[in-house]
Amino acid sequence: MIRSLWTAASGMKAQQTNVDTISNNLANVNTTGYKKETAEFKSLLYQNLQTKSTTADGSPKPIAAQVGLGVRNSAILSRFDQGSLTHTENTFDLAVEGDGFFEIALPGGQTGYTRNGAFTAALTGNGYSITTTEGYALLDTNGNPINLPQNYIMTNVTIDSAGQICYPDENNNNIPIGVTISLAQFTNPAGLEKSSGSTFLATESSGEPIQETTLGMERKSVMKQGYLEASNVQAVDEMVNLIVAQRAYELNSKIINASDEMMQQANNLR
Repeated sequence: MIRSLWTAASGMKAQQTNVDTISNNLANVNTTGYKKETAEFKSLLYQNLQTKSTTADGSPKPIAAQVGLGVRNSAILSRFDQGSLTHTENTFDLAVEGDGFFEIALPGGQTGYTRNGAFTAALTGNGYSITTTEGYALLDTNGNPINLPQNYIMTNVTIDSAGQICYPDENNNNIPIGVTISLAQFTNPAGLEKSSGSTFLATESSGEPIQETTLGMERKSVMKQGYLEASNVQAVDEMVNLIVAQRAYELNSKIINASDEMMQQANNLR
C-alpha cells in the first residue's frame, strides 16, 4: 500500500506538468509563430516481486512478477507543424512556409531563431533597421543586421519569396538591393532551447544552423510578405487533452484515497 501511495503521487505530479503544458499552449493560441508543446512520459523502475515463477509441480512459467513504481515526465517537445498564414498587408510582416527560421541578433552576441515574422522598420542613425517588436535586429545571409537607406519609402520596399529585399527604380521596377533575409534550418528542431518571445536558441541536440542558401531547392522555404504565421495550437484538441489530463489526475488521487482507507483498516485490526 505504501508503494501505491508513491506511485499515485508520481502520476499526479506528471499530470500536473501535463496540465501546465496544456495551459501554456492555450495561453499562446494567438501568439504569432508559437509552436505547441507536448508533454511526454516514461515509466519509472520496476520492482521484481518474483524473479522465478513456477507452477505447483515445479515447471517454470514464462512470465516473472514485476510491478511498476510510477511515471515521470521525460520531455516536453515542441511540435513544428506549419501554422496557418494570416494576411496583414503590413510591409515587414513575413511568414515562412517550410522549415526555416528567421535569424535575429540577441543581446550578448547570441543569435536567436524564430518563426514570428512581425518585424518593423526602426529609424536609427544608419537609416532604417529591420527589427522584431522587442528591438532585436533581423539578420541577413552574411550574419549582419539589415539596414535600409534613410531616403527609402518603407511602404515601397518589397521582399520576394527567396527573401531578397527589393526597391523600385525610376521606372517603378523592383530591383534587388543586394540584401537577402537569412533563413536557417536544423537537423533536429525539437532540440532547440526555448526562450522568451517565441525565440529559440541552438543547442548540441538541435545541431548547428544550416543556412538555406546552402540547401537544395527541394528543402528551401518560401517567404511570404504581408503575412504572419499563426500559432499551430488547436484549441479544441487542447481542451480534449485537458479533460484527459484532469481525469488522470483524479484517478491517481482516488488511488491515494483508496490506499489510505486500506491502511486505516489495517491499523484498526485487532
